[in-house]
Amino acid sequence: MNTGDFIEKQIQKLKSEITGKAIIALSGGIDSTVAAVLTDRAIGDRLLAVYVDTGFMRKGENERAARSFSELGLNYRIVESADEFFRELENVEDPEEKRRAIGKKFIEIFEREARKFGAGWLVQGTIAPDWIESGDSLRDRIKSHHNVGGLPERLNLRLVEPLRDLYKDEVRAVAQDLSVGFLDRQPFPGPGLAVRVIGPLTRRRVEVEREACAIVEEEIERAHSEGVLKELPWQYFSVLLPVRSVGVQGDVRAYGETVVVRAVKSKDAMTARFSDIPHSVLENISTRITNRLGSEVTRVVFDITNKPPATIEWE
Repeated sequence: MNTGDFIEKQIQKLKSEITGKAIIALSGGIDSTVAAVLTDRAIGDRLLAVYVDTGFMRKGENERAARSFSELGLNYRIVESADEFFRELENVEDPEEKRRAIGKKFIEIFEREARKFGAGWLVQGTIAPDWIESGDSLRDRIKSHHNVGGLPERLNLRLVEPLRDLYKDEVRAVAQDLSVGFLDRQPFPGPGLAVRVIGPLTRRRVEVEREACAIVEEEIERAHSEGVLKELPWQYFSVLLPVRSVGVQGDVRAYGETVVVRAVKSKDAMTARFSDIPHSVLENISTRITNRLGSEVTRVVFDITNKPPATIEWE
């Protein structure tokens, strides 16, 4: 793919397609950010980037996102919606129901913000793996992506998806040409930590996962910067399981949950192999998680499953 030609064609297409105001669902990840920069170049101030704080974001993510949006010169708004999402997902544990509920709530918020801004178009950073895994009349559904399977049958906004036919490696190439400055950031799912907390989505369990995920990221990035880990994985994170086991905190019995460490190598997210993380790094991760999270986490394990048969995320 010639990225320069792609950028020029998409900008011209967006100029002709969007005749009024538009909003873009901006997560802070590379896909939606590239889509935002393309659309901004096409229609300028007629675009409003909407970042929704779902309550399922990584540690420090809201602050990082705001800095990135400002540096890119985007017209953006941050919408605090954690209470709405936790209410919507109360007692929802099935992964498909989670993704559909999250997609439904996102659309409600985007339609609300679009009305305030006077927008008739919704831009999304959907890429090929999103709709392939979500399935259609010809494909089996692997898992619904919130920006595909979560869309209502009747959407009150016209949908625009400038990256729909690209794979992740192609999006990164476009980002490089656009001088989007965080090419090395790992992918993060649109539903956020909601699909990394298996089972009940309580605020406390999400906070445990947020802390565990931050530790995994910090230790793997430190190992890479110190040369202990030669190659930074494509994606690396934790998953919180509702599987309890007996542990010991000091001289006291503990009965806590299990954290899974997941790290994979990939190019396009369609296939992946687990990363070979040195035992010393895994030990640091385990020690920090169990020390930091006390009796709430009593066991840390490492996932060595490739894609296929597994997906990269657990839900």
